[in-house]
Amino acid sequence: MDAMSKLPAVLSRLDADLEGSLARLSSWLEIPSISTDSAYAAESRRAAEWLRVDLESLGFKASLRETPGHPVVVAHRPKPGAPHVLFYGHYDVQPVDPLNLWDTEPFKPMVKEIAPGRKVIVARGACDDKGQVMTFVEALRATLAETGDLPVGVTILVEGEEESGSVNLPAFVRENAEELKADFALVCDTGMWDRETPAITASLRGMVYQEVTITCADRDLHSGLFGGAAANPVHVLSRIVAALHDETGRIMIPGFYDGVLEPSPEQKAEWQALDLTEEEFLGQIGLKHSIGEKGRLLIEQIQSRPTCDVNGIWGGYTGEGSKTVIAAKASAKISFRLVGKQDPDKIAAAFHAFVRERLPADATAEFIGHSGSPAIVVPADLPALTKARAALTEEWGRKAVSIGSGGSVPVVGDFKRLLGMDTLLVGFGLDDDRLHSPNEKYDLSSFHKGQRSWARILQALGS
Repeated sequence: MDAMSKLPAVLSRLDADLEGSLARLSSWLEIPSISTDSAYAAESRRAAEWLRVDLESLGFKASLRETPGHPVVVAHRPKPGAPHVLFYGHYDVQPVDPLNLWDTEPFKPMVKEIAPGRKVIVARGACDDKGQVMTFVEALRATLAETGDLPVGVTILVEGEEESGSVNLPAFVRENAEELKADFALVCDTGMWDRETPAITASLRGMVYQEVTITCADRDLHSGLFGGAAANPVHVLSRIVAALHDETGRIMIPGFYDGVLEPSPEQKAEWQALDLTEEEFLGQIGLKHSIGEKGRLLIEQIQSRPTCDVNGIWGGYTGEGSKTVIAAKASAKISFRLVGKQDPDKIAAAFHAFVRERLPADATAEFIGHSGSPAIVVPADLPALTKARAALTEEWGRKAVSIGSGGSVPVVGDFKRLLGMDTLLVGFGLDDDRLHSPNEKYDLSSFHKGQRSWARILQALGS
């Protein structure tokens, strides 16, 4: 009997053991593995050890691998002659502050009904990322129980520092490249299109993050004595920021759109059929109108077009009351989300030139580059993508959509750059899961059907 013929038994086991899988997830969620707070270092290690023991019970060769920060869980179950996948996730979670806004205790998970027939798991880490990781682990557990083997070789890499910037992960991947190499990677840290429509994230925007400081006078000045004559860096910076976009929303930095790719007619038609509206997307945050590029679908504006946003701007006196000064300095933090083949280094250099060309006499500019990474695009003809999409469609009864992500997942770039691997991003999170916020939750349907989805995907990848 081949593996695919055993799939119904695997799915039935997942259905029958849902309560057991919830109990296992809950025991992991109870561990407060907050990576950004050193007071929780022992708990982070305990969460890593919990996963190591669970994977070892499934027949994986599992270990904790030390880094300068929190340990990495690495587990292997090879299958000679079959495709080999690398699954990535993270066991660390965000801080819970402000605690008073939680309806329940963050590390005492509970299942509650938030609407008729809609149950959710509430806890810190329920979705990001322990619940998502366990959808994959539970699919492995059921497959092994019913078939005695896996259809593909599997390496699991689960880190403990994603919420604090994954500072030690690139070095770890580089130093262990031979051990971690696989045919492709799987990441379950993304979401669905909606509660009934599964999605594969096929592109991720890159990032350039710059800080600029404009300096004019050598000290703060009395505006009554020097106003009208002395250059004001707040005015200078404001004019430069205002010049970054034209009235159509287009970014005015020369060469900025070099390398930006247009979606295929088929892809654009699929996005258009999703019918994402301003009322639906912006209404949930109290807005009504998109300010993105004119002539572009809303979904293009948020996932396949590059952006420029001022993330912070300051200068002069901002305290209580009045202080009539002309500041010596003014600063801004500005991020650029990149797509296609845009080059982060060229974008940063073009931004510097754009600013310097607009400086009046007596003004200088200094820059700090905080991060830079290119966009990631999964090849549309990647066989694994086609198989995973078909498996998701079969499970959910709706055609799985291929979407882009407006955000960045740096590890995907690391896998491409250091291991030469493409990554399938298949996740079951929802827009209302309250990631990083009080009352984080994960829909029970996401957890249950996520397990079933991975079981189908694993069988399809091995067929």
